[in-house]
Amino acid sequence: MREGHNYYVYVMTNAHRNVLYVGVSNSLERRVWQHKNHALSGFTDQYNCTLLVYIEHFTEVKDAIAREKQIKGWTRAKKDTLIATQNPSWTDLADTWFVSS
Repeated sequence: MREGHNYYVYVMTNAHRNVLYVGVSNSLERRVWQHKNHALSGFTDQYNCTLLVYIEHFTEVKDAIAREKQIKGWTRAKKDTLIATQNPSWTDLADTWFVSS
């Protein structure tokens, strides 16, 4: 078994909490930085999804991809419930990750 592999399924939203983006990454910090800084054009840039509200960790990429696809197929209500289980107030889980000194 390979050790040290980390994959993350995550959910980003905008300030109004009316748009959700579900993604998967092997470097959550890098990927969230890209979303927050509009480093990549696309959905999260267009809808200003800069708040990280949900995270799941996996050690197998196939499991992370399967979970991402599963969540993407859910209704908005089911996604909201999932987020609320981990983050009831929908606070930005990465709020202090990139604070300048």
